[in-house]
Amino acid sequence: MLRWAIIFLVIGLVLAVLGFGGLGGAFIGIAKILFYLAIAVFVILLVLGLLAGRAVKDAVD
Repeated sequence: MLRWAIIFLVIGLVLAVLGFGGLGGAFIGIAKILFYLAIAVFVILLVLGLLAGRAVKDAVD
């Protein structure tokens, strides 16, 4: 997902340089949404991984 955010960011920057500001802005907006979504998924999976690790550790002890 982070790869798609970078791809949309690069395409948006290229479009902005070529003079397609509206379309470039839309691509950069999509890149922002994908970036924040990737960060949110990372944090959720990090918390779930920590909780699962503690549950396994408690089960072993």
